[in-house]
Amino acid sequence: MQICYSFAQNEGRNPKVAEQELSFSFSKAYEMYMLLLLLLTEVGRVAERMYDVRVKRAERLGEDTPHNPKFVQNRFMKQLECNNTLLSYRETLSDDFFNAEYERNLWSRIENSDYFNAYMTSGKSSYEEDRDIYRAIYRNEICNNENLDGMFEDLGLYWNDDKTIVDTFVLKTINKFTPDSTEEQELMPEFRYPEDREFATSLLNHTLANVAYYDQLIADHTRNWELERVALMDRIIMRVALAEIICFPEIPVGVSINEYVELAKVYSTPKSWRYVNGTLDNISKKLLLQNKIVKSVK
Repeated sequence: MQICYSFAQNEGRNPKVAEQELSFSFSKAYEMYMLLLLLLTEVGRVAERMYDVRVKRAERLGEDTPHNPKFVQNRFMKQLECNNTLLSYRETLSDDFFNAEYERNLWSRIENSDYFNAYMTSGKSSYEEDRDIYRAIYRNEICNNENLDGMFEDLGLYWNDDKTIVDTFVLKTINKFTPDSTEEQELMPEFRYPEDREFATSLLNHTLANVAYYDQLIADHTRNWELERVALMDRIIMRVALAEIICFPEIPVGVSINEYVELAKVYSTPKSWRYVNGTLDNISKKLLLQNKIVKSVK
């Protein structure tokens, strides 16, 4: 969607450039996924350093050590820190890759939060609780964090739309860990199947190669409106949807329409999804009657 939107705003661009940008966005989104997992391990390391400082200070002053070691002994975090895939990726980065001040501020927010205090004082000790506190940290401190957004943008990573998707991958990864997970625990692959990259590239190419045709279909099924008055994002959503409906016989029409209606709810105006749904439905029915859409599945 991002690539098609950018292409629509810059007429005359070479479609090959758009394909290269798509490939680049894939790699950057996966890099973001790995960095966000690493950020969770950095939270654990900051907590350990702060705990050690407080314990040593108490010993130096001859005080008792009232500090609760529960978080620094978190079993899920010990697993994530030892994950071979994540360790291999960490070796490709500089030691000071993450902003130290950001890490300290992040830990301060966590340590002073109600949900963290509830974890520390629960009186329980279970793997599930250890894993759930990291889910809570991620949801409360890393999702929708403007400071983190800025830091990643400075690193040249695709962010806004990709971040929302990557967040779901990180949370799913946390859920995949169990008490028996070892350092070989699998993380999310960049692509679930090799064909996924091919599908995305093919969908992009079909969309860009047939813009005029798809726009004409949209115009023919838009009552009392000139095509130029249809929001650009709505047009782009429907262009990509029509490319999928027409060019990929293995995907049922209804599945495609539902998918792009959901995208319209997220990326366009509040009422756009109804327009997108009705227009795609009418176009699809007409093309099916004309045998211009042939599906291998119903």
